[in-house]
Amino acid sequence: MSHTYQPAGDSPFRSEPTARDQAPQFVLPLVVRIERGAPPARTDALETAARAVLVLLADERAVGDGEWAEAVRDWQDARIRKVVRRARGAEWRRAEALPGITVTGKAAEVRVFPPVPLDGWPKDLARLQVSGTDLDDPEPPVAADPSAPMLWLNPDLDMSAGKAMAQAGHGAQLAWWELSDEERTAWREAGFPLAVRLAARERWQDLTTSGLPVVRDAGFTEIAPGSATVIADHPALR
Repeated sequence: MSHTYQPAGDSPFRSEPTARDQAPQFVLPLVVRIERGAPPARTDALETAARAVLVLLADERAVGDGEWAEAVRDWQDARIRKVVRRARGAEWRRAEALPGITVTGKAAEVRVFPPVPLDGWPKDLARLQVSGTDLDDPEPPVAADPSAPMLWLNPDLDMSAGKAMAQAGHGAQLAWWELSDEERTAWREAGFPLAVRLAARERWQDLTTSGLPVVRDAGFTEIAPGSATVIADHPALR
């Protein structure tokens, strides 16, 4: 579940082949807790995954001389990949024992881990299933606060919950990168409020040409390369 982004300059989200494609490739693991008979709502899981990415990026261990900082830098020097796996019961307890951060939404629980090499997953994460993660919203999501950061999903793409969680994480990361230090601090101190919603079809084209950050998928799974999946709409970027 990887993606690209296309701002000016030498960004790891560019769609054109760059030196980042030849660099050692890393992935950010995310694990969603899905207990049998008690799955989280889809939108709750998407929003929790997006916040989990932000929580890791803002964590003191991920910056400067922190213990995760080198892994985060190596990951951001290559393609920015995220993979969502699912766990329950003993699988979840083993995942929680590994270094990482668990972020909780309304009911969803997502644990994010420092980046690992593509072929170097910890065995307790590598054995978790990645495909087939699907969730539903028992009721339509309530209208989002228009002043809150929004991650708009492409209404014309059919993505599994796992895929959409990764894409929401990408969108949150793009917004984070575009903000000033003061804006990042304010967002972090507020607890990273955000909402993930399916864009109305009549608005999607306007969003993609608005100048807001656009996630374009690399096409490794589920959807065609270059597909716009998420628009990151933070108030400070409007």
